Amino acid sequence: MPRAGAFISATVAGETVRAFVPPDLPPDPVIDLAPRFGLLDRANQALGRLDGMSKLLPNTSLFLYLYVQKEALLSSQIEGTQSSLADLLLFESDQETVTPIDDVEEVSNYVAAINHGLRRLEEGFPLSLRLLREIHAILLRGGRGASKQPGEFRRSQNWIGGTRPGNATFVPPPVTHLDETLNALERFIHDERPLPILVRAALAHVQFETIHPFLDGNGRLGRLLITLMLCKEGALKAPTLYLSLYLKAHRDQYYDLLTRVRQRGDWEAWLDFFLEGVLEVSDQATDAARRILDLFEKDRHAIQGLGRRASTVMRVHDHFQRRPLATTRAVATATDLSFPACAKAVSTLVDLGMLREITGRQRDRVFQYDAFFSILSEGAAPLQA
Repeated sequence: MPRAGAFISATVAGETVRAFVPPDLPPDPVIDLAPRFGLLDRANQALGRLDGMSKLLPNTSLFLYLYVQKEALLSSQIEGTQSSLADLLLFESDQETVTPIDDVEEVSNYVAAINHGLRRLEEGFPLSLRLLREIHAILLRGGRGASKQPGEFRRSQNWIGGTRPGNATFVPPPVTHLDETLNALERFIHDERPLPILVRAALAHVQFETIHPFLDGNGRLGRLLITLMLCKEGALKAPTLYLSLYLKAHRDQYYDLLTRVRQRGDWEAWLDFFLEGVLEVSDQATDAARRILDLFEKDRHAIQGLGRRASTVMRVHDHFQRRPLATTRAVATATDLSFPACAKAVSTLVDLGMLREITGRQRDRVFQYDAFFSILSEGAAPLQA
């Protein structure tokens, strides 16, 4: 097959369509990496700075939790959900959200899917087709995905764009070609030939998206595959790269480049785009982490000047570092403070300009750590239709 793959005839629901079957990876002729060694080196350095920054954070698990939430949110927004970061955090705190519950549930499932995949890799389980099916089962559990064969490769033809395969923008491989294309992808993921991990992750992502092996959730799982490969190979110690921010901001170019790979075998243009994204998002995430650390230090210094009240207020402030949106009752439970003492500390933080009440309610009011939440929310507004 040519470097770009081949279109074959397939009959779907009585009509003949052109389905695409990709060639095995790596591309042949091989990708010329020499002109992009500089970009590859800068992307690796940026990734290393981000990974190193995560080790300096006072509460690594806190930041990982929030980075995972953001990647889950951004990846789901690319697929059309209208959830915001506030919606997700409120949902996880059993509070009402303003967007449809199915949207928020999809994002919450993505968080669980990421965590399951990373936990399995830490246990020594291989990054395999079986693991991808496990992750998919979590990704589509409940809500809108429950009827789309969670955890199972598709047994019927799917398509992208259009109302039917005959007028679709793209038709992935027929079911008869799924086993061979997926097995070849798994072999490539495990291939030990000296191909840089960022290049391997970039290639594997496109191949997965092209095969489109599930009835639903392919985009989210394909983006998660990048994170899993980087963590598995040690390029990242933790999932701190939210690459979906870049793909969301450049989604038209992203889809165009996927098409160029399939139709013309233009892997080089895709790889340049991918590496630019890793560089840009790594630098943004590193900068955000530094600003958050500076914010926490500044606010803790202000709290220390409160005298005898400082100890209680600091405990409440510590909780808002873990959960930037919370009710007074939830904070009191988490900190083992009495409700009156907690309410007084929250009121002090409001007076200091750190917290803001966001519901306008008299009961079950939700307070937001404004400056912290603002940094976390950068680039996370829902896409406009």
